[in-house]
Amino acid sequence: MIIAVDGYSACGKSTLAKDLAKELGIVYIDSGAMYRAITLYYLEQREKNPILTIEELPLDQIQIDFIPGHKPIILLNNKDVSDEIRQPSVSDLVSEVSAVSKIRTALVDFQRKIAEGKSIIMDGRDIGSVVFPNADVKLFITAAIDTRAKRRFLELQQRGIQQSLEQIKSNLLKRDQIDSTRSDSPLTQTADAFLIDNTLLNREQQKQVALNIIKSKTNN
Repeated sequence: MIIAVDGYSACGKSTLAKDLAKELGIVYIDSGAMYRAITLYYLEQREKNPILTIEELPLDQIQIDFIPGHKPIILLNNKDVSDEIRQPSVSDLVSEVSAVSKIRTALVDFQRKIAEGKSIIMDGRDIGSVVFPNADVKLFITAAIDTRAKRRFLELQQRGIQQSLEQIKSNLLKRDQIDSTRSDSPLTQTADAFLIDNTLLNREQQKQVALNIIKSKTNN
């Protein structure tokens, strides 16, 4: 079984996907972490070469490995970068990196490969539309921008990262615009995806709504 979870930044996609993976006993794969890892690599390389463009990134020098589990681990050239990729500097740039076609092509191939022969749930921006267009269940998650900004603010606080609510909101709106208008695999709700607006839902309520959808879809 393949479950695709798409939606906007900070709308709770990953939280929902992890909860569903645990409930259903399937593998959770965070596609966004892969794009973040490449973004981190770009930022590191740009320190050495300030004029390096995203398009010039040498993808053949980047090795990304994903170790699924309760707390998935993302490795960048054999280094655990699971925490580093959540820094604001990465969040500020990841949508621009994700818009580069050669990066998307490479990661879509990788995402399909690691899902082979498994029951998985994967979250991202183009999982239901591009990566797994024939997924058994497609969910599209959204929430009001102020709600999303507050959630991200609290998440960063828990990690000891200080960023103002206005900075976070501005970053989310910028990412929404880039993700929704890029020419390659834009963020979009497919016709067969179920919309979940979790603005007024808590974590458990969101999970139950999704489980009801999955049970209804798979029973049919």
